[in-house]
Amino acid sequence: MSKKLSRADFLKSTAAGAAAMTIVPNNVMGAAFGHKAPSDKLNIAGIGIGGRGASVLKDLEKENIVALCDTDWAYSKHIFERYPKAKRFYDWREMYDKIGNEFDAIMCATADHTHAIITAAGIEMGKHAYTEKPLTHSVYESRLLTKLAAKYNVATQMGNQGSSAEGVETVCNWIWNGEIGEVTHVEAFTDRPIWPQGLMTPKETHAIPETLKWDLFLGPAKFRPYNNVYQPWNWRGWWDFGTGALGDMACHVLHPAFKALNLGYPSKVQGSSTALLTDCAPQAQMVTLVFPERGKKDKVKLPEVTVTWYDGGLTPPRPEGLEPGKNLNMQGGGAIFYGTKDILVCGCYGVNPYLVSGRVPNAPKRARHVELSHGKDFVRACKEDKANRVKTNSDFSEAGPFNEMVVMGVLGVRLQGLNKVLEWDGANMEFTNIKDDETIKIMIEDGFSIHDGHPTFNKTYTDPINAKAFVSEMIKHNYREGWGGLLPKMPK
Repeated sequence: MSKKLSRADFLKSTAAGAAAMTIVPNNVMGAAFGHKAPSDKLNIAGIGIGGRGASVLKDLEKENIVALCDTDWAYSKHIFERYPKAKRFYDWREMYDKIGNEFDAIMCATADHTHAIITAAGIEMGKHAYTEKPLTHSVYESRLLTKLAAKYNVATQMGNQGSSAEGVETVCNWIWNGEIGEVTHVEAFTDRPIWPQGLMTPKETHAIPETLKWDLFLGPAKFRPYNNVYQPWNWRGWWDFGTGALGDMACHVLHPAFKALNLGYPSKVQGSSTALLTDCAPQAQMVTLVFPERGKKDKVKLPEVTVTWYDGGLTPPRPEGLEPGKNLNMQGGGAIFYGTKDILVCGCYGVNPYLVSGRVPNAPKRARHVELSHGKDFVRACKEDKANRVKTNSDFSEAGPFNEMVVMGVLGVRLQGLNKVLEWDGANMEFTNIKDDETIKIMIEDGFSIHDGHPTFNKTYTDPINAKAFVSEMIKHNYREGWGGLLPKMPK
């Protein structure tokens, strides 16, 4: 497929895929009476399959894995071999074009910056969508997928698997029952990154491996020469492709807070970090988000709440009364909920929740309980009649607004040079207190060196950048030529 393919041509070529449903619904086959036909399986296309996507596909493999797509066939070799009957592609556009009528659902686990365009095109074809976290790279993209999923009424799931686990369920049940009182502050952290961050843009250009389609990996991001520091895994630390440790792990660590406290859009954000560079996420960062009063949930009021995030080795202060020596880090991070009656602590994915007081609540079960795995619950939702479908626990109706919160944290860090608390209008996706003439400078290179025992600080910065223009592009990306036209318009 040509890079120059227009949106109109693309949609025309995939029209058959939009109308096709190769799965025979349960209600037609009589599943309610214990009958399961051989054809009653979901046909799934996997896009981005070498890393995290490999694990997701293994959770889905009792269905039919009919197509596989990745820009790096060396990294993906083990998955091609695991599903030898699946058709293989480098370019997801070609896959949609040629065999869009042969699958019912997509599994997208590419680099963050391509999640939105791949998933949006799939949803427009009527395909169910499982998309890895973070759901998207920007606020606008999150809003778009939320609205597209609602418009086309497809089953969806973001890949924050803890949302289907018992820990998040328990946190919700305890908070909604008023067990810790009104929550006014949440502090959360991760021990990531476990990949390099705080790097300057490499000056060396490497030869592109024969098995890698570099231009396809770049996709809608601006062109840059290939260097093996970017791919196949370390892309998470580079702003054009990933969202750093916050985007990677907040989708796991902060989901219990978002769900239990019904957070919605923040009203204020402020970030700080170690040295902030133009191209690469910092080694460590701290972000504070403020959410306005949100009424009541079951037995508990939801007052204004402050959520503070730490990563890169930074951790929040230990809660008063916590047992000395008790490690707050459980499975890669943790969250602390400060209530007016007690303090609740849980790990990454919401695991192992407990109260600092030592009391064990016996709260009614209000949150949805999932018996299946995260992936299999997605399959269940795909097979249910859309009029009566029970949504997954990270359906885009929740995952989309939640991901907006996560990438808002990224915006807070990248705008720290404005030296103020940023005020956010969530409904209109804009900051309200950035002036038209405000500028920002960002470090390009840290030229620190030592000569004869004496330190030299020689930092290179960008020329002053208009802050409004800079933040506008981060909220809604300007895709590279040949890609922007494939992104659907925002549904009303």
